Amino acid sequence: MSKLLEAKSAIIYGAGGGIGSGVARTFAREGARVFLAGRSRAPLEAVAAEIAAAGGDAEVSAIDALDEAAVDAHVRQVVAAAGRVDVSFNLISRGDVQGIPLVDMATDDLLRAVVNGLRSTFLTARAAGRCMAAQGSGVILHLNSASGAGAMPGMGSTGPADAATESFMRYLAAELGPAGVRVCGIWTAGVVDALSQDKLTAIGGEGTPHIDQVEAMIAGMAALRRAPRLAEVAEVAAFLASDRASAMTGGMTNASCGLVLR
Repeated sequence: MSKLLEAKSAIIYGAGGGIGSGVARTFAREGARVFLAGRSRAPLEAVAAEIAAAGGDAEVSAIDALDEAAVDAHVRQVVAAAGRVDVSFNLISRGDVQGIPLVDMATDDLLRAVVNGLRSTFLTARAAGRCMAAQGSGVILHLNSASGAGAMPGMGSTGPADAATESFMRYLAAELGPAGVRVCGIWTAGVVDALSQDKLTAIGGEGTPHIDQVEAMIAGMAALRRAPRLAEVAEVAAFLASDRASAMTGGMTNASCGLVLR
């Protein structure tokens, strides 16, 4: 059986992070030539070394996904190197703030995740979408916690940021669909093996529960009574990026172990 992403080129923004690195390794294992992008070169180089050691093909670029000129230039470089862009997946951190009631939240703390998330998603998806429309195919992926589709107290800026990005991606799917380009999303939450205590504290502030407590809390609420694992989320992403999901666009795939039921 051929690999899911054989001979495809994939750009992964935030590839040095927890979920980004897992997705990059899975895409490479499934045959994709992966282009790892992020602000810091060192973690990208570490992921690229792992991929190369496993026999995969990875290239590294240190760029800021909030920089319009840098994003456009990088996509042109990928096209020059690979001939096309088949997959684009933005997984950069947005600066979410949680655990503060909305009426007590500072304006900048609310807007940071919304603006960063929507801006980086727009810039990366637009650059890829232009290339994909011209070539007649491609997949643009996105991921969020499903907070934008419901309402849970304490989620702070995460819900508005998720909702803004998800709405934009639905409109993008409608516009790019006639050109053969698919836009697919993933809902997940509490991918504990992709987190660190420092990351949790940066989002939730002082008093943030330990990772083990977070995992237990998610397991207690999820239908499957466990939290999703990084490998599971990465496998879903690889399937959505592949031709086996060729009829899927404009929607969200639920990889939350039933923490979200919709």
